Amino acid sequence: MANEENLFIKTLIGQVRALDQFGTWANKDDRDILEEKYVKTKEQLKDIPVIADIDEMQVQDIRLIFQAIALAFETKTGVMCSVVMEMSHEGFGRAVVIADKIVILNKFFKDAHRYSFRTYEDLIIEGDKMLENAMKIYTEYKK
Repeated sequence: MANEENLFIKTLIGQVRALDQFGTWANKDDRDILEEKYVKTKEQLKDIPVIADIDEMQVQDIRLIFQAIALAFETKTGVMCSVVMEMSHEGFGRAVVIADKIVILNKFFKDAHRYSFRTYEDLIIEGDKMLENAMKIYTEYKK
């Protein structure tokens, strides 16, 4: 699926670019920005310790993924969503997306500082899966 047609990627890059107050990424391709933030190869993961503290930028980058799911869900359904995320400094936490009174996405983290995708395509596939599952859950449990 082309990036322009992928709702998850479109909303994610919109969230990321909205935070670029100084135009740092203005001349950068969308794919390059998302790969830099979310794609880590196995070799890169080897350089990240299993036990480590997570910095605020990493927490924000993770939150953006769930905000993108919420925004894509809102775009498809017209139903407002909320993202609730709690993260300890050690990378233990949880992200929840709520539509109306229904939890449409629930993700636990135990090593969030290592949260990433092996390829850009994996990011697209996982985002699409999360959005599709959120739609199914909402459809199943709405009044």
